[in-house]
Amino acid sequence: MDKILVIGSYNVGLTVIGDTIPKEGQTILGDTFDKGPGGKGSNQAITIARLGGNVVFLARIGKDSFGKEALELFSNEHIDTEHVRIDPDAHTGAGIIFVDKNGHNAIGVAPGANYKLSVKDLEESVALFGQCRYLLIQLETPLPVVFHAVKKAKQANMKVVLNPAPAQKLEPSIYPLLDFITPNETEAEILTGIAIKDQKDAFKAGKQLVSMGVKNVIVTLGADGCVLVSNSIEKAFLPPKVKAVDTTGAGDAFNGGFVFALAQNRDVEEAIGFASKVAAYSVLTVGVVPGLPTMKDLTRHFGKI
Repeated sequence: MDKILVIGSYNVGLTVIGDTIPKEGQTILGDTFDKGPGGKGSNQAITIARLGGNVVFLARIGKDSFGKEALELFSNEHIDTEHVRIDPDAHTGAGIIFVDKNGHNAIGVAPGANYKLSVKDLEESVALFGQCRYLLIQLETPLPVVFHAVKKAKQANMKVVLNPAPAQKLEPSIYPLLDFITPNETEAEILTGIAIKDQKDAFKAGKQLVSMGVKNVIVTLGADGCVLVSNSIEKAFLPPKVKAVDTTGAGDAFNGGFVFALAQNRDVEEAIGFASKVAAYSVLTVGVVPGLPTMKDLTRHFGKI
């Protein structure tokens, strides 16, 4: 299997589950509290590793108890952590998550050490770009680092998958360097200015991103599945039907599952179908990492995968 480089964030997640998500100025009483690992980069790397992929994670964590827990987690998940930097001057990233009774969530993040990841860190690990076939990267680290990583990856003939989350405007020059971009509805709207109300809007946004230079666009639509747009195809995909308990991290599960499937030499449509099952399985459990499946989990739940 091809080796995958994930560059991104690690955050500890503190989750309160209750009937509703608090509004401004409101205090609510939750039913359940959960503390667990998170961060888009970490979640995606763990997804790949748990499925059996060959993954290395490049990130920055704090020299604190949360950072120590992160290293133990990565070791237990068999993730190569040689390139995880420990920052003595910044706290490990942390996220506060509220989940309502329908599985919807609201999240606030203090990036901490994640925003100390630097171009210098990438240059010190430059050999990775020649050793890996795929780069999976998000936007929870500084944008100059993201752009530099993408450029390095293309110079090394890697396939680049950008999960543009959290949503923010990007320099136009990055789009032609992307083999895949995987925005959700909100992210697609911020990138294109097109409000995503339905599948038709998603196709429209996808076509605009292709016109900006992206080779393949996958707009994810939660329980409504996703659409794939390229110069040669426009296709919608429906996900497996499941009853969501906690949707936190479903996008990360999708992205990790998608790149894992590509690294297995599955074609794009097969990879989307596989990733949809990974994401669907992930929402059946409270907490992100506890919900990430192994291949055995997927086979047991969905049959042939």
